[in-house]
Amino acid sequence: MNAKQIVELVLEAAQAKKAYDILVLEVGQILPICDYFVILTGDNPLQVKAIAKNVEKVLAEHGIAALHREGFREGRWVLLDFGEVVVHIFLEEEREFYDLERLWRDTPVLWREEAHSG
Repeated sequence: MNAKQIVELVLEAAQAKKAYDILVLEVGQILPICDYFVILTGDNPLQVKAIAKNVEKVLAEHGIAALHREGFREGRWVLLDFGEVVVHIFLEEEREFYDLERLWRDTPVLWREEAHSG
C-alpha cells in the first residue's frame, strides 16, 4: 500500500469520527522521514482519542500498525506515526498554539476540508 492510499484510509477513519479542519500536507521534499502530514481537529479529548483509535483500527485492518504513538493519555495532541504518513490529531486550542500549518506553509497541500462537525 502506498502513502496516498494510507492517507485515504486515515481520512476515511477520521471523518467517520467527525474530525474536522482536515489538512494533508506533502512534506516529503522537505522532511526526509515521511511523505505526508495529516492534521485534523477534534472537539474534546474523548473525541481526539476516538479519532486516534479509529485511525489505528482501520489501518490495522489493512495490516498497517503505528510505528510510534504519543499524547494519547491526555488527548490534546495525539501523534500517530505510520512511517510515510504522520497523523496529528489536535484539540482546537492546541492546534492554534502549535500552528503546524504556519511551520509547514511552504509545503504543497494535498487535501483540505475546513468544515466543522458541530
